[in-house]
Amino acid sequence: MAITIFGVCAVTFMMAMYALETRGRGFIAAFSLGCVLSSLYGFLAGAWPVGVVEAIWAVVALQRWRHID
Repeated sequence: MAITIFGVCAVTFMMAMYALETRGRGFIAAFSLGCVLSSLYGFLAGAWPVGVVEAIWAVVALQRWRHID
């Protein structure tokens, strides 16, 4: 049950930060963190493909954050 609650919180945070990305680069960094948390949830839940894809999205978002002026 604790893993499910963690997953709901992680994915909710990730999606909220994605929705707010246009408000500033801090939200892009927060989205990247949300992707890391969602990736961790995927691995903890035994859904390793989800964990891998979310980890890739975290790297993509971090790269976007690094290259925005």
